[in-house]
Amino acid sequence: MDLCSKKDIVGLLKKYETAPIKYFGQNFLVNRGVVEKITAKTTQKDIVLEVGPGIGVITQELAKKARQVIAVEKSREMIEILKETLEETKNVKVVREDILELNLQSLVSNYKVVANLPFYLTSPVIRKFLEAENRPESMVLMMQKEVAQRICSRPPRMNLLAVSVQFYSQPKIMSYVSRGSFYPMPKVNSAIIEIIPCFTPKLPKEFFKIVKAGFSHPRKQLVNNLSGGLNLPKEKTASWLSENNIKPNQRAETLSLDDWKNLVNFKNVLL
Repeated sequence: MDLCSKKDIVGLLKKYETAPIKYFGQNFLVNRGVVEKITAKTTQKDIVLEVGPGIGVITQELAKKARQVIAVEKSREMIEILKETLEETKNVKVVREDILELNLQSLVSNYKVVANLPFYLTSPVIRKFLEAENRPESMVLMMQKEVAQRICSRPPRMNLLAVSVQFYSQPKIMSYVSRGSFYPMPKVNSAIIEIIPCFTPKLPKEFFKIVKAGFSHPRKQLVNNLSGGLNLPKEKTASWLSENNIKPNQRAETLSLDDWKNLVNFKNVLL
């Protein structure tokens, strides 16, 4: 059976009396080249946690390259299919669980993450792994092209998601994937992104509170967002920004990650 064949996928789903579940964002890869790209950095020493294996097309390839694969799948129907498609693999452990509720600490350490993520799971999954005590060595994720581009943004096109991810890691886009590489075909194109967790400095707990306030109204001036969001006098807020070489009339999207760190580190001196 070829899990990249639309005909075989349709037959497999029909056999188990199921279909792609739109709520779960199930779009199965039908492009073997993309499967190779998303698994390209997997080596025989790796333990790989795969989020949402679906019918197992990426899982099968990971099993050939990795020491062990832990495939976390929420859908009962997909679990039944995986029993068949992964029957001949000896190094894959399938776990039926919601990835957002999974206890990473008890499951795995020294691991990498690979996933084809639906839109609704992208941000919470990335946050879960980057904020975990035992963070992965790396993450290779398939996601909507626009979301990947937002994550990798730089000034003057920064956004709250970019600051949040780049605070914990170094993200980069590895490849773009056309929507025709999936069945059913989604409405948008995708991208493969690699996220490498990095050293995270200890900053005051106000960091994300300040960043969220800054981006609360992206088209407004920073001085107004911070003043309103943090309940601070506008004059004091303007002085705080100026002391950090930031113009009060700038917008949040023009600030770099270092600018935000400087603001937070300087906050207790000024406020």
